[in-house]
Amino acid sequence: MFEGVSDAALAAGVGLFGGVLLGLAARLGRLCTMGAIEDALYGNDLTRLRTWGLAIGLAAMGVFTLVGVDVIPLGETVYHSLPWSPVATILGGLLFGYGMAIAGNCGFGALARLGGGDMRNFVIVLVVGISAYAVLSGPFAAARVAFESATALPVSTTPGYAGALSALTGAPLWATGMALGALICAAALSGGLVRKPKALATAFLVALAVVSGWGGTAWIATHGFDPQPILSHTFSSPVGETMLWVMTASGGGLGFAVGSVTGVLAGAFLGSLVKGHFRWEACEDPRELRRQIFGAALMGVGAVLAMGCTIGQGVSAFAVFAWSAPLVLAAIFVGAAFGLRQLISGFAPAE
Repeated sequence: MFEGVSDAALAAGVGLFGGVLLGLAARLGRLCTMGAIEDALYGNDLTRLRTWGLAIGLAAMGVFTLVGVDVIPLGETVYHSLPWSPVATILGGLLFGYGMAIAGNCGFGALARLGGGDMRNFVIVLVVGISAYAVLSGPFAAARVAFESATALPVSTTPGYAGALSALTGAPLWATGMALGALICAAALSGGLVRKPKALATAFLVALAVVSGWGGTAWIATHGFDPQPILSHTFSSPVGETMLWVMTASGGGLGFAVGSVTGVLAGAFLGSLVKGHFRWEACEDPRELRRQIFGAALMGVGAVLAMGCTIGQGVSAFAVFAWSAPLVLAAIFVGAAFGLRQLISGFAPAE
């Protein structure tokens, strides 16, 4: 495509750009799914959840703008072109949410904190990557494939909720998607978020990262010479893929995933320097380490079953209105609420 630059390297560059934005959003804007859920359940503060919703709405509007100008062939994106199992994705979301609560962070959050010098999250990153690959292509892959095949639905001819609504109303797909995105933005802004510049900037950074992923990989797929999946950011199996590439320079090869993971680390490092928050930290409590390892293992397994994590399903898939996105996001919330309740009260009866 460009002389001397492979399609894989271009995809890695696209991933790096968006990853840096996400890392900055995490460190400068306190973007954290676990923190947002905890704020909502125990702090009576919906600011971070509304920020997440605004990011989804803005990302959807950006994606469907690109759909309207024929940059993104929506039906060929990873969440629309593959069969999916509602049972597997809901189960995966529950496992992921519970594991996230037990570990104290999701895979993306662990990368962001690791970029700020928190070595406790190095363990989470390693275990998420290993457990995800164990289920994706390792010793447990056959059982996963059999389970998903037995419960999978066929690929829909209408790409997600926007496609179904477009077919029902006769409105153009791009306009339908933008209208849905605008409604989500309006709902997120209705609670006074418009008066919080940091939250608005954080949502914009996340949306730009996700849209750049979809748009960049779509452009490479349609103009390049090598096969390129049309995807955006997620942080489960890409962590394992990056580990393999670092160790062998092969594995899944250089590509979007490696750039994305590297970008989050770089963006988080830069953000922590800007805020003056960079400092080395290590785990001193064996019980905490045990929880982190167990929770991370559940997250890796859950993310593969769910076909994405809090970023993958919670923003990237939601931005293209994949059938799975709201189901997985709700399941993650329920699983996290269950895990938090266990950690905070041990399920003790209220007095």
